[in-house]
Amino acid sequence: AFDSKEVTHVDDTVDPVRDLETIVGELCAKDLQYVKFQREAREKDVKKNPTMKLPPLFFAVMDKVTNMLENQQPLRTGCEWTAPEVEKINELIPGCITLKPTVYLVNCSQKSFTVGGNRYIKQIKDWVATHGGGLVIPLSIEFEENLTALQKAGDVDGERALLDTLNGRGSVLPRLIKCGYKQLKLQYYFTAGEKEVRCWTVAAGSTAPQAAGVIHTDFEAGFIKLECCSYDDFIEC
Repeated sequence: AFDSKEVTHVDDTVDPVRDLETIVGELCAKDLQYVKFQREAREKDVKKNPTMKLPPLFFAVMDKVTNMLENQQPLRTGCEWTAPEVEKINELIPGCITLKPTVYLVNCSQKSFTVGGNRYIKQIKDWVATHGGGLVIPLSIEFEENLTALQKAGDVDGERALLDTLNGRGSVLPRLIKCGYKQLKLQYYFTAGEKEVRCWTVAAGSTAPQAAGVIHTDFEAGFIKLECCSYDDFIEC
């Protein structure tokens, strides 16, 4: 989402909304191919076995999904699914890409990132708001590369000067990680020992035994107790 003579766009012009619609169309086309394959596979199974019969909900859901995708409408937006429909979708077509939560990462120039946006970012936010909503995060690869270069060079003054241009905002990379976990309904915890500190990922809402099981199944089966503290408390100690 920036203008540059050094970067050539495949369509020769910068138009993020057009690009978004192109991407959505391609994802819907891919999902439509997947849905048709899954439907045909189950209908073939029924033909092979006369005792089998597909329920009416199968056809209702598949017809609804197919119609949405043919009209380039992602499955996660623009439709209120009933509980039985959601269950059937999870059973029949769990691999549909357009069912997944979406985070829109908008790459802009360092100048735009410093001042807090540009006209392209506004266009993208308006488009997302009218197409089912979603999280829009502006970032600047140019800024992140310059910041990393300063850090690797040990240029503390240069790093501080660059960060000062953001008025306290800093790099967006930590936010990307946190938002990614949140959108995927995941959470993480750390274990610390003499040799290493390691991060473990679990589903949000997991119990302590379930979290322990990520490290080793024996830890879940023989779980006794958990002692934990916040990161800030740990560092303070």
